[in-house]
Amino acid sequence: MGFKSVKEVFQKMPSVFDGNQAKNLDKVFQFEITGEQQGQYYVVIKNGTCQVEEGIHSSPDVTLTMSDETWLGMVNKEISGVKAFMTGKLKVKGDLMLAQRIYDLFPL
Repeated sequence: MGFKSVKEVFQKMPSVFDGNQAKNLDKVFQFEITGEQQGQYYVVIKNGTCQVEEGIHSSPDVTLTMSDETWLGMVNKEISGVKAFMTGKLKVKGDLMLAQRIYDLFPL
């Protein structure tokens, strides 16, 4: 059964976080979700730990902007992040290589 709620995904992220993939990583992801379940969330990864918060971080390393439909499609493995990016459904500002690590860091 897949995720149906954007908020549910962000609540689940800390429990599935793979700290082994985050060695020596000190980065901040900002997520800007549009649509019916819109919201802004940021994820701080530091010292092999992660913290997820609602809101806007003052200096994220990468910002990912997409609709709630696209985000849920990505985490439910109905659409790849690469395909979403290439078709304009996902916009990335900042460190594109870091954005590509989301699936490794958070095997949802």
